[in-house]
Amino acid sequence: CMDWLVEKDGKLVTSPGTSPENKYITPDGYVGATSYGNTSDLAMIRECLIDAAEASKVLGVDKSFRKRIKKTLSRLYPYQIGTDGNLQEWYYDWQDQDPYHRHQSHLFGLYPGHHLSVEETPELAAACARTLQIKGDDTTGWSTGWRVNLLARLRDGEKAYHMYRRLLRYVSPDNYKGEDTRRGGGTYPNLLDAHSPFQIDGNFGGCSGVIEMLMQSSTNKIVLLPALPESWADGRVQGICARGGFVVDMEWKNREVVSLIVSSLKGGRTEICFNGVSKKVVFKAGEKKRLL
Repeated sequence: CMDWLVEKDGKLVTSPGTSPENKYITPDGYVGATSYGNTSDLAMIRECLIDAAEASKVLGVDKSFRKRIKKTLSRLYPYQIGTDGNLQEWYYDWQDQDPYHRHQSHLFGLYPGHHLSVEETPELAAACARTLQIKGDDTTGWSTGWRVNLLARLRDGEKAYHMYRRLLRYVSPDNYKGEDTRRGGGTYPNLLDAHSPFQIDGNFGGCSGVIEMLMQSSTNKIVLLPALPESWADGRVQGICARGGFVVDMEWKNREVVSLIVSSLKGGRTEICFNGVSKKVVFKAGEKKRLL
C-alpha cells in the first residue's frame, strides 16, 4: 500500500484509483471512474496501516517499519466533508453520477474499519450519517446488510433496525426466470438473501448488524446495547464473542442491562460499558464473572 502512494500538494494519495462501481461528474460535465486520492482507497489503506502498526507493537517486531507507517499515516490526504455535509467520496467535491449508489466503500473507516467513530471523530461520523441519508434506503441485499452495520456504528438503533427489517422483506422465488428483477434485496423463504439470484453477503451482513446493535467491541473495550432499537427494549442474548477473547451473556429490560456474565477465553483486561457506567475488569484464562 505504501508503495502505491504518491505525493500531491504535500499529501500522500493513491494514483490511479476508483470508488467501486461509482462514477463522478466534473463541473464541466465529464463523467469518469478513475482518478487519484479517492476516499475509499485511502480509508482502506489507513485502516490497514493502523492495524499493521498495532500488530507490530503487540508482537514487539518491525520497529523501524512501524516508524515508517507512522510517518506515512501523518501524511495521508485527510477526509473531506462536502458541501452537502456528506463524507466526500472523491479527491474533489464532485457530484456522483448516481447519488443513490449501492456502494458506500468510502465509509470503510466507520465499518468494518474502526478509525472513524461517534466518540473519536464526531464531525466525520456525522458526515457518514449524511452520506447514508442522501443514498436513501433502496439498495441491494449485500448493501442493505452493510448499512445495518454502518448505522449501528453511528449509534442509530432505529435506523439500523429499519434497514434490518428491509433486509428481511419477503421475496418470492416463484416464477423466477433469471431476469435481473431482485435488486431490491429482501429474503427468500429459506432465509437466503435475495438478489439476482442470491448474495451470502446479505446474510452475513445482517447477522453482523444484529451483533453490532447489541454489542460493539475493540481489543480493550466492550460497549453493550450501543444501538438498541425501541422494538428490542427487552431481551437476552448468550454466547456473543467480543474482541479480546471475551464472551458475553446478558439480559436487558426497558433498555437497561439487568444480568451480565462475561467469560474470558485467554485472560486479560477490558473495559465494559453499560447502563451509563464503565467497569475495568481483569480476567484469568477461562475465568467467568457475573458483573450484574
